[in-house]
Amino acid sequence: MLASGAVMLMTAMLPGGVSSDVFIARDPGVRPGPAGAGGPLSGLTTFEQQVFGVGREDFEEVQSVQGTIPDTEPGLGPRFNLDRCAGCHIQPDIGGTSPAVNPQVEVANKEGASNEIPFFITQNGPVREARFRVKPDGTPDGGVHPLFTITGRSDAPGCAILQPDFRAAAASQNLIFRIPTPTFGSGLIEAIDDDTILKNMRANSLLKQMLGIQGRPNTSGNDGTITRFGWKAQNKSLDLFSAEAYNVEQGVTNEIFPQERDEDPACRFNATPETATHFDATDPLDVPSDVVKFAIFMRFLAPPTPAPDNPSIVLGRMLFNAVGCAVCHTPTLHTGKVATAALREKDANLYSDLLLHNMGPGLADGISQGGAGGDEFRTAPLWGLGQRMFFLHDGRTSDLLAAIQAHASYGYGTGQIPPSDANQTRANPGNGQKPLSEANQVIARFNQLPETYKQSILNFLRGL
Repeated sequence: MLASGAVMLMTAMLPGGVSSDVFIARDPGVRPGPAGAGGPLSGLTTFEQQVFGVGREDFEEVQSVQGTIPDTEPGLGPRFNLDRCAGCHIQPDIGGTSPAVNPQVEVANKEGASNEIPFFITQNGPVREARFRVKPDGTPDGGVHPLFTITGRSDAPGCAILQPDFRAAAASQNLIFRIPTPTFGSGLIEAIDDDTILKNMRANSLLKQMLGIQGRPNTSGNDGTITRFGWKAQNKSLDLFSAEAYNVEQGVTNEIFPQERDEDPACRFNATPETATHFDATDPLDVPSDVVKFAIFMRFLAPPTPAPDNPSIVLGRMLFNAVGCAVCHTPTLHTGKVATAALREKDANLYSDLLLHNMGPGLADGISQGGAGGDEFRTAPLWGLGQRMFFLHDGRTSDLLAAIQAHASYGYGTGQIPPSDANQTRANPGNGQKPLSEANQVIARFNQLPETYKQSILNFLRGL
């Protein structure tokens, strides 16, 4: 926990004004060396390790439409974004996020598919999914509109459905993007009690008030418990997250999402659901469906291993706390008394409070999910950030410094302490003004630091 007086005193002691030195802080880039991620949690039982391994194998599987293509499994489409989980989640290792070379470019015309590669998908850009803000009748949309169809594929004869018109959506400002979230340490996140999240939310209230930071949980509409997965913390559990992604991203029907994404009769080649519990299996490892195995794999994925400390990283960690970044990016939360010993009562060094925050018009995507509004996002966990290539919910930048600056709105990230109205971050006051970013004050304080101090913060973050 942060002591507000200590943090504000430390901030006051920092040299004021932007440094006039020639040196300019820069993102040091993706941290080289071993991935430090992709393996199982320590402390798993032998059988838990076996289930993790089976889940990892399924996570790497390639889907085809009917399973007739060698080394593939059936279920792809009719609409999809990619043909394997590990295509989206592979940087710096399996379970991560978007890789340097976008596999969506290759999959677009795989097996003779007639897809046009959307203008926002590039060879060296992030893996993306597309969403529309509103439907043609003007009512809210927000759902995923898959990029590709199976039309023209050799294993989908007779299917002739069209891709969405993404250029028209972009022209009417109706198109937004999301990139994959890393899944490292997901079981630890799932194991954090709601009370722990709420207690942390109530901590340091004076400091949060001074900085204009509020934050609130997204919750399940059924039981009111805290949801915590996804860019807007819209999913409650890894089971739901796994099943939804399999259906939405690859088009694979399952026991939780049994309906096809397009029910054109000419494009339906398999009985549904296309993955289900294997009641006839003789090996216990073969009984669970793919989505159950995916969830267990993610649940047992270890968090990333950070880089060893050096003087710059140590200073950067101190400054990260001093300017107020750690108010939202909480360094550590503790897991509860869950059934799995490897997850029970552990420190989760995730650098997130798992709460929603208003991020202002610059980051707003206009989409509501659960209780999250159009400019609200979950505080993204920062563990593993050192080896990420693309930042923010839409992958708009690969520059960490640019991502930090994007947290501010209305020019408040320019080194000037924002006026008191910057604390009015919540609901629209009724005069047409959009809510401001809750990060405005913190970014202003960051920009007051000398360039060498900013560099230490960047080095610290790239060490995570």
